Amino acid sequence: MPSQLPLHARATTRWLVAFLSLIVLLVGIGVRRSSYGSSGHCRSIPGDVSWPNSADWDSLNQTVHGKLVATIPIAASCHHSAEEGSSTFNQEACDALRDEWFFPTTHLDSPSSPMAYQFTNNSCNPFLDSDAPCTLGYHVAYTVNATTASDFQAAVQFVKRHNLRLVIRNTGHDYLGKSTGAHALAVWTRHMKDMELIPEYQDEHSEYRGPAIRMGAGVEGLEAYKFASSHGLMVVGGNCPNVGLAGGYIQGGGIGILSSKFGLAADQVLAWEVVTAAGDLVTGSSTENADLFWALRGGGGGTYGIVVSMTVKAFTDTFFSTAYMSVFNDGNNTDAIYSAMGTFFQSLPDLVDAGAWVVWVAAPFGFMIMPVMVGDMHAPELDAHLKPTTDKLDQLGVQYQYSSAEYPDFLSSYNSMPAIWNVSDHHLGGRLIPRELVQDQDSTDALVNAVRAISSQALMSGVSFNVANAVSSPDDVAANPYFRKTIFSAVVGMPVNYTDWAANKVAQDHITNNLLPELQSLTPNGGVYLNEADFQAPDFKTTFYGSHYEKLLAIKKKYDPDEIFYTKTGVGSDRWEERTDGRLCSV
Repeated sequence: MPSQLPLHARATTRWLVAFLSLIVLLVGIGVRRSSYGSSGHCRSIPGDVSWPNSADWDSLNQTVHGKLVATIPIAASCHHSAEEGSSTFNQEACDALRDEWFFPTTHLDSPSSPMAYQFTNNSCNPFLDSDAPCTLGYHVAYTVNATTASDFQAAVQFVKRHNLRLVIRNTGHDYLGKSTGAHALAVWTRHMKDMELIPEYQDEHSEYRGPAIRMGAGVEGLEAYKFASSHGLMVVGGNCPNVGLAGGYIQGGGIGILSSKFGLAADQVLAWEVVTAAGDLVTGSSTENADLFWALRGGGGGTYGIVVSMTVKAFTDTFFSTAYMSVFNDGNNTDAIYSAMGTFFQSLPDLVDAGAWVVWVAAPFGFMIMPVMVGDMHAPELDAHLKPTTDKLDQLGVQYQYSSAEYPDFLSSYNSMPAIWNVSDHHLGGRLIPRELVQDQDSTDALVNAVRAISSQALMSGVSFNVANAVSSPDDVAANPYFRKTIFSAVVGMPVNYTDWAANKVAQDHITNNLLPELQSLTPNGGVYLNEADFQAPDFKTTFYGSHYEKLLAIKKKYDPDEIFYTKTGVGSDRWEERTDGRLCSV
């Protein structure tokens, strides 16, 4: 039998073991901290040791005063088998949901339902058989229904403590899968609705002197329009009434109804309030955190911090005119329609230079202008701008419907538009089309041929504007510099197939590999509006961000060194991959 060590030797041994154990623990902690975002590191998913237990989630819920929401997919009523094992099937509720599924209001009140269904991984599909399983899939796991900056701060600290994926969700309008993510904790900004009028904005370092509006992160377009109108003002925003302005819309650049008069929505921001990856509440302006202020104005949403509020320029209201036109393809007038479209394209520079916002649609069913909207222009003058197009249609003997009207202010003009805003149920791709392509006949003919090749097999739309002179330099804000030479943003769409999941990949690949190249060949070294883009784009760094990418990447590394903020196609996102089980891992 071995002899025992002397007492003092045993004490020394225990001390040495304890010391070595401490060193191992400290090294382990150091490795864990240093690997947060390093190569090969993955965010936690259920089943991992680091995944929060029920006590952890309860603690977070207490911290945010009961505003933590566990995800139950809104289509659970269409399935017998929900994730928790209990039946949630309700035929009446399911039928009602299916009728309303395609509209934004169906998803707005949900903290987790992706409007872009293709980013759910076909989980809890309301159009599948009721015996198909209803799982979380690529839905977020939990959501903080944030109403204060402290809610954001609590969420940031929680994901850092437990190595979780973080998702920022505003209203959920999203074509690129940025507002959802498997196994993630989301922060939902939609209910941050405060608005404040600033009659005369004062900042000695800003050239702007005039009214401004401070609005919370969750304020939607129509809410902002109504508030501004009540004060005799208007603000730059989009055409969809329930898109959150301060979220991905403005942070992605923001093409707006008033863009030809005042610039991109991102050009209007005077200041941000932001919670950073460090959990700090900071101001971004021309004098405070100026680099962050710059990046948030067009450098992509969900990438640099969580916006609490923003302050934007507001402008004196005025009268507006609108015009609509529709031409239906009867199978015999196809050549004539596209010939007239060329005339219409060549009329766009004068229209947008006069301050107009022009939306058009081309598809197998025909060609529509829906609408032209312009301030400080009477209807007869607007008719004159479109007369070359209507004259061309008359000359070719093509039947069409045309109407125009005049309104006393922005809001009444906006409210006159048909309420046809649909959910993001299309696969998408886009391209910014430069003005030079409509300035001579050969270029215009080539553009029309490309549009015809696309719109004969898919839905195509264009939003026309001029933001060339809205800033002193394209580098004043982070938005893609290519905007400043653009005559319209072209978007290509193919519908989502809810009953054939494999067909959706085929459709998106068709956009990527066949349809978009028609426009790309005309626009070498071109650009894309990152909010209406192909998420499969291999060259997103250059086409989405242009020459600003490297500067944006440096700013991201400064404010988000641990890469907490990930979004598909966002700055720095190429360092990460989403695996088939939804796990987010660095590469």
